[in-house]
Amino acid sequence: MWFSEHMPQVLVAAGLALLAIEVLILGFATFFLLFIGLAMIITSALVYLSVVPESWLMVSLCVAIFTGVFALVLWKPLQKMQGHVEKKPVTSDLVGHTWNLAADIAPDAPGQYQYSGITWKVVSTQAIKAGTKVKVIEANVGEFIVEPV
Repeated sequence: MWFSEHMPQVLVAAGLALLAIEVLILGFATFFLLFIGLAMIITSALVYLSVVPESWLMVSLCVAIFTGVFALVLWKPLQKMQGHVEKKPVTSDLVGHTWNLAADIAPDAPGQYQYSGITWKVVSTQAIKAGTKVKVIEANVGEFIVEPV
């Protein structure tokens, strides 16, 4: 059988495929494919160097053992890395947009503004009279937060 004759190559190809799926498609959402992929690559090297015999039983056992070792060693650091998310405010091209208000607005009485085919709710922390030039300081979904220029 072709797979048995080219076991190291099959193992490294399968390991790289699993790593690619884990990284590119799943984005490190699960770590199991990473552990198995790394184990297959290490086992492939050991088979190639004749440290592990080319039998499916020994290769399977070696992959299982290395998968367990990688899981034990890498689980906590990868969980910690996955949990670290940098939170920064979203910037938008809409921030800084200016116009003259058509109607008065206040914190308890928001206004509306038609821009780019969307009717935006216009909100401010202070009362602003109609005709005042305002600029967007924050843009949320369907909402502009403005202040006088």
